Amino acid sequence: MPGLDAAQLAQSATVRSALHGVLAKRGGWLPFDEYLQLVLYAPGLGYYSAGAAKLGAAGDFTTAPELSPLFGGCVARQCAPLLRGGGDVLELGAGTGALAAAVLLRLEALGALPANYYILEVSADLRARQQQRVLQLPAVLRSRVRWLDALPAVPLRGAILANEVADALPFQCFTVTADGYRERGVGLDGHGELAWEERAATPALRAELARIADALPMAWAPGYRGELCVRAGGWLAGVAAALEAGIMLLFDYGLGRQELYHPQRDAGTLQCHYRHRAHGDPFLYPGLQDITAWVDFTRLAEAASDAALEVAGYCTQAAFLLGAGLDAELGAAAEGLERARLVSQARQLLLPGEMGETFKALALTRDADCPPAFTVQDLRRLL
Repeated sequence: MPGLDAAQLAQSATVRSALHGVLAKRGGWLPFDEYLQLVLYAPGLGYYSAGAAKLGAAGDFTTAPELSPLFGGCVARQCAPLLRGGGDVLELGAGTGALAAAVLLRLEALGALPANYYILEVSADLRARQQQRVLQLPAVLRSRVRWLDALPAVPLRGAILANEVADALPFQCFTVTADGYRERGVGLDGHGELAWEERAATPALRAELARIADALPMAWAPGYRGELCVRAGGWLAGVAAALEAGIMLLFDYGLGRQELYHPQRDAGTLQCHYRHRAHGDPFLYPGLQDITAWVDFTRLAEAASDAALEVAGYCTQAAFLLGAGLDAELGAAAEGLERARLVSQARQLLLPGEMGETFKALALTRDADCPPAFTVQDLRRLL
């Protein structure tokens, strides 16, 4: 793993000191979701709130919009029919602004610019990068971009976009024992270092795990470990309330519940990202690394149905892009090096070993038609 510079060492020490203080007040133990809330989102301390490069070559990971404008062009093609009669776009967690830029440029070419392109971003660092990216757009496009500090009070008509947002929500960790469920949380080892520590699962956690287990074809064996993001349901319900009519498009790595919690997937999906290295130690660089887990798309679908949204489509990212006009995006590219570069990017977006199958696309609608991209592949039976 790459080492830390002086500023990073100081930041990591500050985060560790804050964690020790919280643990002292909480009896020496924190549920893992509360640990994540601090190391990812605490003002001035958390990974998403403190100033550090997160995306791209100088960051910790790369998303599809950062990889290629082809992704944003395809997303725009699916939103365009909803916007030609007027409407807005809201993007949640807009990264460096790459998706916003690509979507706006393609919507302009399609004659379907939104009245407003709202961005809700919790990271001050990323908001600043987004603003710099938007400044590079033509005036007619950048004048439509507005940043929000909270979901809009008045529900919008149009499209809501969330690329790799759900995987960043704080989640709980659990393990199965011969005596039942235990919750994996954070304590201190004999040397005063952050470490895993298990405690008996709360009644609420036991009940939720039992609900999941009852739907599985096989029982979990003792030693099984996994993650559970109960916050995802409330998060989606809140976002759904911001949509009067139109579509929500969500992209993330994950699976339907029966696949995600299959008894053979017994080590969980927790993963940390630092300087493009993926590893499994969430205590290595607290506050300086991303910590995620795969998304339970069934939970999102359940929450959508409870919020009176239609689960209109669910497919792999590869199927979405192929159905959304990827060939047209490539066809519009100039010949030569530019076209070769885009073809190479398309492979990374499509191939199973890259992003093509690990990432899924979910379409949730209210008083709107399902985008044609989702007619290529229908995996809703797996939700």
